[in-house]
Amino acid sequence: MNTTTKYALSTIAIVLGLSGCAGMSQQGKNTAIGAGVGAVGGAVLTNGSALGTVGGAAVGGVVGHEVK
Repeated sequence: MNTTTKYALSTIAIVLGLSGCAGMSQQGKNTAIGAGVGAVGGAVLTNGSALGTVGGAAVGGVVGHEVK
């Protein structure tokens, strides 16, 4: 599977995952969005490394949680 396909599938997974956020608080939504964006960013920056993806998700989740 090429890199573009991986990123497209990741984006689709994030969108589908966020569709279940209807009952969440705004802070919970921000955390989920931050984790999703961070995971994609980590994957892009590390050429799809699992550690980079997980690290990006963790950092993005923390940043998203702190956004007011």
